[in-house]
Amino acid sequence: MRVLLVGAGGVGAAFTAIAARRDFYEHVVVADYDLTRAQRAAEVDERFTAAQVDASSAEAVAALAREHRATHVLNAVDPRFVMSIFDGAFQAGADYLDMAMSLSQPHPEAPYSRTGVKLGDHQFAKAAEWEASGRLALCGIGVEPGLSDVLARYAADHLFSEIDELGVRDGADLTVEGPDGPMFAPTFSIWTTIEECLNPPVVWEKARSEVDGGWFTTEPFTDPEVFDFPEGIGAVECVNVEHEEVLLMPRWVEAKRVTFKYGLGAEFIDVLKTLHKLGLDRTDKVRVPGGEVSPRDVVAACLPDPASLGDRMRGKTCAGVHVTGKDKAGRPRATYLYHVVDNQWSMREYGHQCVVWQTAINPVIALELLAKGTWSGAGVLGPEAFDAVPFLDLLTEYGSPWGQRED
Repeated sequence: MRVLLVGAGGVGAAFTAIAARRDFYEHVVVADYDLTRAQRAAEVDERFTAAQVDASSAEAVAALAREHRATHVLNAVDPRFVMSIFDGAFQAGADYLDMAMSLSQPHPEAPYSRTGVKLGDHQFAKAAEWEASGRLALCGIGVEPGLSDVLARYAADHLFSEIDELGVRDGADLTVEGPDGPMFAPTFSIWTTIEECLNPPVVWEKARSEVDGGWFTTEPFTDPEVFDFPEGIGAVECVNVEHEEVLLMPRWVEAKRVTFKYGLGAEFIDVLKTLHKLGLDRTDKVRVPGGEVSPRDVVAACLPDPASLGDRMRGKTCAGVHVTGKDKAGRPRATYLYHVVDNQWSMREYGHQCVVWQTAINPVIALELLAKGTWSGAGVLGPEAFDAVPFLDLLTEYGSPWGQRED
């Protein structure tokens, strides 16, 4: 296996640190628009080399993949570049993996009730081409989406006979210490966070399947719910957020309802609402003295790089899926399947903060399963299309076990 990793930011650099300890691949090319950043990420192992690439160009991605004989292209940049990297991998004859899917577009007349272009629609539209070529595009294989989808598949196969709801719940008790106490500093890409939090959230219900396939939307930050997260994190208020799991899980896992709720916190919600009110969430460029600039890019540039926050972060992050329904004997059951990472541990063991590390470990595991032939397939598939047990076993072998709580 020869891997082209596109993106050497927080997640990409964490990927190299994790993959450097495994032996299932021959070579990894770490590519980024910033060659210096790619070189830093590639320093972890002699099997890694660095390259420069423009991720917005499918032709550039394809050329680099061909040059290095890449068998797999892993997308570790923000989702605005999904389709160029996805198409570039196809042009190069390589398989493809990502951790976020192609962007959505709200319904033009009814954005808070009906879906428009959904997350991943542009990729699923090309599924037949990938399947006909015998090649695999494994989409949404980060932590959320990714591990949460694997856990949903595990619950359906081994714990439940009937599922009422797959409720993905993400929360943390993380703080970032500034000079004068805790500071506002998102621990993941603010570009991606703005995208998923300010877009209309998507919910899926089987009972509505005759209309828009069962998917419908609400207004941002709706349906607040206080969820008790494990391992000392505690109660966190979670709200509806647009996320890929709701678009992926119903395709392969039988359930009556699928939701995603994120524990943002009141301060973060207020900041996002303010950015939207001021138009600073926009991605289209505006004219300013000296040229044109995207307001969202300006916001991202003004905030600290999430990858640089590890030494100042305290606490844990948790990702998981709360499953309700009936157990294998037909009795009522509610189970939370989850994965917790302590920032102190991930910094000590790998030198990367817990949010990016928790995202990056999952494509490493997926690539190892593909390299060994444990996972295989063709077409555009989500993580829940595969057997969950080998993945969860490897997660534990990597030293970061998953958990299960009966509620």
